[in-house]
Amino acid sequence: MTPALLRIYVGYAATVLLSVGVAIASGAYWVAGVPVLLWVAVQSVLDFRALFWLLLSMIPLGTEVNLPGGIGTDLPTEPIAVGLTGLLIVHLVRYWPQYDRRTFLHPIALLLYLHVAWILVASVFGEIPLISLKFSLAKLWYVGAFFLLPLLLLTTPRRVTIFAHCIFWPLLFVAVQTLLRHAGYGFSFADQFRTMHPFMRNHVSYAGCLATFTPWLGYLIVQRRRTGRSYKWLLYGIGALWLLAIGLAFTRAAYVALVGAVAAFYIIRQRLLRPALVLVLVAGVATAVYFTYDDKYLDYAPDYDTTISHQQFNDLISATYQLEDISTMERFYRWVAGGNMIPYRPLTGFGPGNFVEHYQAYTNNNFTTYVSDNPERSGIHNYYLMTLVEQGYPGLFFLLLFMAGVLVYGEQLYHRQADPEARAAIMAGLLSVLIVAAFCIINDVLETDKIGTLFFLSVAIIVTMGTYRGGQLPSSLPASTAPSID
Repeated sequence: MTPALLRIYVGYAATVLLSVGVAIASGAYWVAGVPVLLWVAVQSVLDFRALFWLLLSMIPLGTEVNLPGGIGTDLPTEPIAVGLTGLLIVHLVRYWPQYDRRTFLHPIALLLYLHVAWILVASVFGEIPLISLKFSLAKLWYVGAFFLLPLLLLTTPRRVTIFAHCIFWPLLFVAVQTLLRHAGYGFSFADQFRTMHPFMRNHVSYAGCLATFTPWLGYLIVQRRRTGRSYKWLLYGIGALWLLAIGLAFTRAAYVALVGAVAAFYIIRQRLLRPALVLVLVAGVATAVYFTYDDKYLDYAPDYDTTISHQQFNDLISATYQLEDISTMERFYRWVAGGNMIPYRPLTGFGPGNFVEHYQAYTNNNFTTYVSDNPERSGIHNYYLMTLVEQGYPGLFFLLLFMAGVLVYGEQLYHRQADPEARAAIMAGLLSVLIVAAFCIINDVLETDKIGTLFFLSVAIIVTMGTYRGGQLPSSLPASTAPSID
């Protein structure tokens, strides 16, 4: 051992002993973790890829906590994402000339930058600027850690496979422990919420995470089959367990999204995604016109006494189409409020994150339900309408343009790509994006660490695998910064 290394070793050992001693003497046991944080900080500066793989592994395992002052965060994912975004900025400033411009200036990336730029503009004009600022900062480090950094690191099919494994095994653990705990309640629909803490906030987050990752599970199965290894245990064993976990999450949106993903697989293979998107857009506009014309939506006002929460899943399904399910009708309550808000701020909206603070003044009492006081301060449950309310018509336009760009360019990249592994990754990414897009119709999931992270990761992989050329060394990460993992 060289004298320099010996000094580093002695200094670190002394830091460990001092931290443990202070922790024991003071009772502040968190001090004992200081050496670990120090090691992580040094390792991150030397090579932040290890921290990136850790971040991916923590997506299924992280937990949501409320800090003093009413601030909510996701631990440990959000602090790691913030740190990685900061490291990325330093890295970008130093090595930008060596970056692969095909990815960072790809049309999909440019559309995302435009979408984020308008969020910043809308934040300036927000009704409560501080709330909008928090929303914008969270969006920036989400994009930094889960889109820009993957453009730098996930540049080969092998690295994409590592990404999939980093998330798959922790998520499988969450699913298995949820099933075991749920079995203790006889797989009761009413008691499922007891089985997901501390990993998942609710059954929508749980089912959404499983559903969004399902195409990547299919990618791992395809990869294993292509390498000639036995894959039947993965297909029949884990595949069946995975579908069982989704089924017992009792989330209608997950079922519909997965069925839509199966249809989308064949639509993409047949190059029919563009006309399909046009049909979806026309259907969405027609639905909005139908409900708003001559106040037609008032005909669907619920009966306050019969709109209740149901304890059996079969009752929930029947209540849904009878418009007697409380979660469905509470969505109507908030959608009507959102629709009433739009004319007052059509250009810049009320500001990102401001819907919850203002919607009660715009509600219609005809749609009131037992939970309309909203003690959880949850959102509008439609990401597209939320964007329109909070960011105005330009904000919705840029969001839809970005999502359409991902799908249209992604389909082109899929058919242009000759490498079979890269093609499989592009398809998995496209299906994951479509599943999240479907969830966004009746949920606000694009800003969550369980689903939104997978969305941005999938978009980044579509870009990198679309520009990947087999046999070429990835040029996104300068070789001088860290040793290769390949």
